[in-house]
Amino acid sequence: MLDVTRKLVELLDLAPLGDDHFQGESENLGFPNVFGGQVLGQGLMAASRTVEGRLPHSLHAYFLRPGNHRLPIDYEVQRVRDGGSFSVRRVIARQEGKEILTGSVSFQVAETGFEHQIDMPAAPDVDRLLSEQQYSEMMRERIPESLRASLTRERPIEIRPVDPVNPLKPEPKPPHKQSWLRAQGDLPDDPILHRCLLAYASDFSFLGTSLHPHGVTFMNRDMQVASLDHAIWFHREFRMDDWLLYDKDSPSASGGRGFNRGNIFNREGILVASTTQEALIRQRPDKG
Repeated sequence: MLDVTRKLVELLDLAPLGDDHFQGESENLGFPNVFGGQVLGQGLMAASRTVEGRLPHSLHAYFLRPGNHRLPIDYEVQRVRDGGSFSVRRVIARQEGKEILTGSVSFQVAETGFEHQIDMPAAPDVDRLLSEQQYSEMMRERIPESLRASLTRERPIEIRPVDPVNPLKPEPKPPHKQSWLRAQGDLPDDPILHRCLLAYASDFSFLGTSLHPHGVTFMNRDMQVASLDHAIWFHREFRMDDWLLYDKDSPSASGGRGFNRGNIFNREGILVASTTQEALIRQRPDKG
């Protein structure tokens, strides 16, 4: 495992505070607020610490306030129900006593049943693609100095976009994105950790799908963008240290909000997870 990946695994390893309360540190990715995927991954880990013999199959969360990456995050888990097959937990993330995320996680015992899935869409082989970090290095001198360090940093999750957008000169494109992703280095055989890492990684570049048709990115000065909610369903087992294809589309944008969907496949074409997210994509009025 690379050091940068080990730091992420440690970030997801919450400290127990007693009575189903946990505390997690925050990471600074060079942006004003805590990365939403971090709170998703830590929240899922907190809920999982209160369940035995069952794995999470779905997470639904709302982002309520921006998180401060200079402060730790406290997680409260509420045991909503433990049934014969399913368990439900409510999780609340707080900083300085204020809620920044609230969500629900459902867990299930292992079962067999009907099986079907959609086909994996066509995508270029991952070995033919460059990583986001490599693209950023190629544009290093043109990236604003305030963002240069964050965009060129070493990353625990390697992402290789299929049709990368130049954030400095975006052009309108169809509302569809694809990327391959994986954690760098080998990971332990812990299915909870792999799910938490995927929850973390699933928030990268997701809301940008709804910006594609409009030829803008988060770097446009007149744009205010933020994740409003996020949901993920885990369908089948997977490993985050092997390549996964993240296929995303945006069926709609209206009212200053963009709706995004995603399907995640392993290299064998097996659908392992699905995601949805609604995001604020507000264009500030030109004040002249």
